[in-house]
Amino acid sequence: MTHIHAVGAGSHTGHPEPLEWPLGFRARTGNGGLREHGDDISIVVSDRPSVSAAMFTRSLFAGPAVLISRDHASGGKLRAVVTLAQNANVATGRAGEQNAAEVTGRVAAVLDIAAHDVLIGSTGVIGRPLPMDAVRTHFDTAERQGRAAFGASPQDVARAMMTTDTRPKTAVRTVGGARIVGVAKGVGMLEPDMATMLAYLFTDAEISAQELDDSLRTATDATFNCLSVDTDTSTSDTVAVIANGAAGPVDTAEFSAALTELCLELTLQLASDGEGATKLLRVTVSGGRDGDQAKRVAKSVVNSPLVKTAVHGADPNWGRVLMAIGKNTEDTDITPDRVTVRFGGIEVYPEEPQAGTLDALTEVMSGDEVSIAVELGLGVARSTVYGCDLSAGYVRVNADYTS
Repeated sequence: MTHIHAVGAGSHTGHPEPLEWPLGFRARTGNGGLREHGDDISIVVSDRPSVSAAMFTRSLFAGPAVLISRDHASGGKLRAVVTLAQNANVATGRAGEQNAAEVTGRVAAVLDIAAHDVLIGSTGVIGRPLPMDAVRTHFDTAERQGRAAFGASPQDVARAMMTTDTRPKTAVRTVGGARIVGVAKGVGMLEPDMATMLAYLFTDAEISAQELDDSLRTATDATFNCLSVDTDTSTSDTVAVIANGAAGPVDTAEFSAALTELCLELTLQLASDGEGATKLLRVTVSGGRDGDQAKRVAKSVVNSPLVKTAVHGADPNWGRVLMAIGKNTEDTDITPDRVTVRFGGIEVYPEEPQAGTLDALTEVMSGDEVSIAVELGLGVARSTVYGCDLSAGYVRVNADYTS
């Protein structure tokens, strides 16, 4: 029997202790001129052949990194991931496509693997060309340094991937003798569609490509695709998993459960670090006709600017939640007489709280995490989604983003 062990489970603040990569993985980070200070290019590679699975944004303006990576990922044999931070390389024309292809070729040369085995992620400002002279100098150095420079930790890689993130995001799980390590970035332009932000998962478990793909899709649907910061879908969203089998076989069901747990931990870290966020917002809709309806209603609540600002101000304004539910006008089977709304376990609709309960509600809304529960009374489907409050800080970050 294989057992799942959660390391740092229940926390969405990251891991202060150093993490180690699963067997057979190594990484490097460095500055490629994408930002003035700090590392901005990272590479993670498996030293042995691997199987992989990946999901990408469906944005009509998907960048060259996504277009190239879709092609490379289609074979299910990725071995390496390179990420460029601070520049999305989107809407940069033919030159942007050539630059992204050149980067994957340069990474392949550094690692002595096929370019088709390299996934590329690029994140940051849209519409600016990559500073290729500086990027080429970075890879020239990487080729000279060789394997000796691959000593970066998962935290180092997560930090090098950051744009407006305030902290690196990592998570780890074990399944029997195998480990799964995840790194992620993203705090804005987050309303995923097939994937979200950039999230990379690495494991030394031995698992088939099909089982890996099934596990990733199950995990993504329950976690990353239940996350929203601002309703905007990025042009660069990517989530990928690479498994090299170095630790031997694992129970597939338990691996899938562990992968979902890890992705949920990363999701909570992403939501709590949303641009300008001061609180994590968790919305659960139960009693839905089906899963799609439950998630749709939950997303309408977590995405409502009026709900998000009420959460920010610790204002138990349940009328805004009712408004957000009512926006789903095509769901004509939702009726007010069947709906129940609770804030932190305290019912606010249809039973209006008494005066003494309002103080308790304000305390609930003042916490670092606010939970809102909606019961539709139509069936048994349930969905939980994750987001954050909306503060003046979000406006400030995005008003000044490119200036």
